[in-house]
Amino acid sequence: MSLTFHWFLPTNGDSRHVVGGGHGTPATASGRDRPPTVAYLSQIARAAEDLGFVGALTPTGAWCEDAWLTTAMVSQNTERLKFLVAFRPGSVSPTLAAQMASTFQRQSGGRLLLNVVTGGENHEQRAYGDFLDKDDRYRRTGEFLDIVRQLWEGKTVDLHGEHLQVEDARLARVPDPVPEVYFGGSSPIAGEVAARHVDVYLTWGEPPAQVAEKIAWIRGLAAKQGRRLRFGIRLHVITRDTSQAAWAEAGRLLDGFDPETVRSVQAGLARSESEGQRRMLALHGGGRDGLEIHPNLWAGIGLVRGGAGTALVGSHAEVAERIREYAELGIEEFVLSGYPHLEEAYWFGEGVLPILAEQGVWRHPFRVDTAPSAQVPFAS
Repeated sequence: MSLTFHWFLPTNGDSRHVVGGGHGTPATASGRDRPPTVAYLSQIARAAEDLGFVGALTPTGAWCEDAWLTTAMVSQNTERLKFLVAFRPGSVSPTLAAQMASTFQRQSGGRLLLNVVTGGENHEQRAYGDFLDKDDRYRRTGEFLDIVRQLWEGKTVDLHGEHLQVEDARLARVPDPVPEVYFGGSSPIAGEVAARHVDVYLTWGEPPAQVAEKIAWIRGLAAKQGRRLRFGIRLHVITRDTSQAAWAEAGRLLDGFDPETVRSVQAGLARSESEGQRRMLALHGGGRDGLEIHPNLWAGIGLVRGGAGTALVGSHAEVAERIREYAELGIEEFVLSGYPHLEEAYWFGEGVLPILAEQGVWRHPFRVDTAPSAQVPFAS
């Protein structure tokens, strides 16, 4: 097995400091340091492509640029990199979303991946005209994916569901290949939707024991549906030639957190109805002490940023070891990011990926001259 790595396009802005916000909170002022222009995002995307990342995630919400439009433009400046486009089913009709995905596939040469985000913040959803509660949003997501997948199969769809209705819906041209669907959610109803509809289940970077529990939970639900999913994890990375240098960088980022900003962001995130966000907040408790919650796993990012709030911090060898630890649990795909995203892509791509290639668990997806050496098996 060769592990898969994706990078991140900071459509909320980039900086040498952490750009906070997300999950209903606005991006922090540091996002203005490097505005998310198409030129800058394309620079990051080309670097990720060259280094061996398969795709790049783009976020969704009021705190960032629109993911569909931005990736459509950036895709024209890359050749092979895929785009993991985050979108919210409540904002677009399922037939239009299926058509958009089909068009994206043809115009990009099959480089679309879809990250379905149901939305955990009532106040933000209402700003977009969506007044369903969280459980109903997940039920709508299930109906949405049912319609979209049938349309991608070339079927004519009639559905009169609890939340969505379509009649005589069909696509003039189906996508080839069909985009893979990524999805994350920690509540019981989220697990049910994932088990029935998605290809890759994503979790945020919790300690390995918690990740193992989540994988076992989703695997069990999927097995009842006669399905088998892949698993991915969303993490930040701070990797350097030495452990001391990496932790010094983490300390520099932490020193840049204004106390008032931390209080404001934490107050905003405390309103979240997302179970995943609640679990992220519990890792640091809003304080600056005890942030290394597992060897090389640092919860400091979550003090100012919603969503993914943990980072792998350490030497290249240490970070590679932690990646192997997650892989042994069943994680096959890693969605990574770091501040700033251009430079940190090179730190990881030139520091950690060669170690994993030498260990036989990763190969560059776009080069034929990097076949892995003798496979080092994961523990069973």
